[in-house]
Amino acid sequence: MADPMKIRATMSGDKVEVKVLMSHEMETGQRKDAKGATIPAWFIQNVTATCNGKTVLSAEWGPAVAKNPYMSFKFAGGKPGDKVAVTWVDNKGDKRTDEATIS
Repeated sequence: MADPMKIRATMSGDKVEVKVLMSHEMETGQRKDAKGATIPAWFIQNVTATCNGKTVLSAEWGPAVAKNPYMSFKFAGGKPGDKVAVTWVDNKGDKRTDEATIS
């Protein structure tokens, strides 16, 4: 299981600004190890963010995203005290969900 995501959700005017730092190796499948063997691909494929159960972001990623990816986005309709949950699923089927409270 991957380390917890660092999530910050704050009100910015009438929108909620969410900043997420994910912990993941994000291997492309194109690098080789010291013995010359290809390191298998291992990357986040799907990212979903919800606010109080309603989807506010859905994204599909590929192997070109950097190690330990950072993501930032804004959405309308949230208020202080609401919960924002971020979930990722990688190409090996591993899954991680963490949440933050809007401040």
